[in-house]
Amino acid sequence: MIFLCAFMIGGGICALGELIKCLLKWTTGHITVLFVSLGTLLDFNHFYEKLIDIGGAGALLPITSFGHSLAHASFEKAQQVGFIGIFTGMFDKTSGGIAFTIFIAVIIALLFKPKS
Repeated sequence: MIFLCAFMIGGGICALGELIKCLLKWTTGHITVLFVSLGTLLDFNHFYEKLIDIGGAGALLPITSFGHSLAHASFEKAQQVGFIGIFTGMFDKTSGGIAFTIFIAVIIALLFKPKS
């Protein structure tokens, strides 16, 4: 049952992105910004955490989870440290993923030649 829920939630998020791309003719950059912002907004009242409890990896893998991670870490750090925690907290949860992404991008850029 968990696999079905993960598939339905992850597939629903991706289908929403495809619908926006096809119907509104938005670029992938616009959709990425929209989904990160949507993940941030869904973090209020812990709605996205409930979505993760139901869908598991189906809610953790799309780009909306990145917005949720940024907002959630910022709110937690702000409660501990104060106002400055809003800006420093987001790096606690996301810095590892960002560093890994940059590392892999450098490796792939060194291994493959771009098209002319």
